[in-house]
Amino acid sequence: MIGRVKGLWLTLMSVPRDNPRLLRAQYVALSRQLPMMYFILLVNTWALAVTHLDTAPGWLTLAMPALLTIISFWRAQIWWRNRNDPVSEADILATLTRTNQLAPFIAAGFTAWSLALYPYGDAYAQAHVAFFMGITVIVCIFCLMHLRSAALITTLVVDVAFVVFFASTHNPTFIATSINILLVSSAMLIVLQNNYRDFTSLVNAQAKTEQLSNENLRLANLDSLTGLPNRRQFFTTLDNATSEALKSRKRLAVGILDLDGFKPVNDLYGHSVGDKVLTLVAERLLELSSPTVHVARLGGDEFALVMKDDLSDESLQALGRKACGLLRTEFMLADVPIHIGATLGIATFPGSASDTTQLYEYADYALYQGKRSNPGTVCLFSASHHEQLHRDAMTEQALRRADMEDEFYVLFQPILNSHSHETVAFEALARWNSPELGQVAPGVFIPVAEHTGLISRLTPPLLGKALREAHAWPEGIRLSFNLSAIDCGSHESVQQIIALIRDSGFDPARLDLEITETAIVQDMAQMQRAIIQFRQLGCGISLDDFGTGYSSLSQLHALSLTKLKIDRSFVAGIQHNPATFKIVKSLVGLTHDMDMECVIEGVETREELAALTSLGCTQVQGYLFSRPIPAAETLAWLGQARVERLSS
Repeated sequence: MIGRVKGLWLTLMSVPRDNPRLLRAQYVALSRQLPMMYFILLVNTWALAVTHLDTAPGWLTLAMPALLTIISFWRAQIWWRNRNDPVSEADILATLTRTNQLAPFIAAGFTAWSLALYPYGDAYAQAHVAFFMGITVIVCIFCLMHLRSAALITTLVVDVAFVVFFASTHNPTFIATSINILLVSSAMLIVLQNNYRDFTSLVNAQAKTEQLSNENLRLANLDSLTGLPNRRQFFTTLDNATSEALKSRKRLAVGILDLDGFKPVNDLYGHSVGDKVLTLVAERLLELSSPTVHVARLGGDEFALVMKDDLSDESLQALGRKACGLLRTEFMLADVPIHIGATLGIATFPGSASDTTQLYEYADYALYQGKRSNPGTVCLFSASHHEQLHRDAMTEQALRRADMEDEFYVLFQPILNSHSHETVAFEALARWNSPELGQVAPGVFIPVAEHTGLISRLTPPLLGKALREAHAWPEGIRLSFNLSAIDCGSHESVQQIIALIRDSGFDPARLDLEITETAIVQDMAQMQRAIIQFRQLGCGISLDDFGTGYSSLSQLHALSLTKLKIDRSFVAGIQHNPATFKIVKSLVGLTHDMDMECVIEGVETREELAALTSLGCTQVQGYLFSRPIPAAETLAWLGQARVERLSS
């Protein structure tokens, strides 16, 4: 019991040390109130001294008030000077503790001085002493209410002295006054305790609210799957890093990383495995993290790096190769090896970009170029990319203003039987004669059209023109036409193409629709649905540029394909390259096993043709036979080929 009372007493009479936020709130409140308390004390002190100038000695009316004034002014100045300055938690605790320790001495000093004046003067002067002590203790309670211990100590010192002293006078008026002061002080202490409890609860509630707010803010800036900073936090970090780089005149780099071959993992193994892969990717990328390298997940299979270490181009390339290398190593999930890759685009500030938005866009463009030209590697945004970006912007604007029917047309490149050299089909190839830009190469406008989604406006008029021209060909000649991922990306777009084919009157059984591996990877399920609908119409389906993307054998089996087109990159110099020779041989064998036709693209020399023929390739196309020709020349080409066969 005694120990409990002692503990309660120590709690009431000491400064709380386990709640830094409460300490700071107390400090802020006292820094506003204590200068006012000392001011009131000094005014009351000198008022009491003046009423006793003629009756009390000078050391009581002048010297002691002057000393109390110096002490009060010193303490008031300390609180006033530090009211707006940021103070550490240690300094706050020290200041409050010092205030608590000085409270009994300052209270005792004012009390002793005022009581010392009581013997001097008449009844009015004595009543003034009692009034001074009573009103002073009330002021102190109010001004010290946020530091409960100091308020209690001050009240205890003043009230005990007041009650004992005035009760000993045996004056009924002063005895009644002492009782009144005791009752008022007790009531005020109860109010003080309630106010202090509410004040503490409010501070704790604010602290809890702030903690929850900070936690919500942290979660709002965190990727829930990988634990990495999310897109919002990435841009906040990037904005801050750009500002720092601008002030310090140091180089800043941003890298945007996109996984290669991740979509097939999701399609083949499911999203739960895909999520685990993303988590492991995040763990590997964190190996690059440092105070100057920040890693974030932007969404999907896209990640980002903010590199603040003023790195050279060579160092950025090395860091990028390390990142790509980390993700090239297989991932083992439930004893299943998962192989993916990563392409990284990097841009620098202020070298290539002038602000945060441009820096991000340039890094994204470098990533796009890297994915197009050399997947699985690092692409650093360069002056040539800047020129290309400008050209692409001009191309995009011209595409948006273009008259698709008037400005675009198709050329046709023959596809031949490699043994008889008989033309079996023509591939329709898009061409653009822009009134603004002139003749624009397909390698320029098609990527822009696909990237911006404008390809969906371009496909219908080109397909319509190709189908109309193909009406004039003999029955055995097929038409091959390329579709983009966007053309097959929705039920509506597929139905639009099917309706166009039906309305054309061209036999769908003579039409081969070419799709790319990239289109398959983007949405395998939708591509399956699109192919099924095209096959039900009677069209053949060719997989274009096979070997340059990320499709697997399981995906080939899952799609109702009729033909593979092997990319030119496997053909160039095949007669001198045993590795590509074996690859093409395997691919040709694969098509035979799967009962599909095989077309070799980009044949340019007789040596290449001989090597391909020896492998069993049956259909070829390329500049060795013909460049793309206008529709008006296709019949002449077919007639000339027939004459050459008859003459031979």
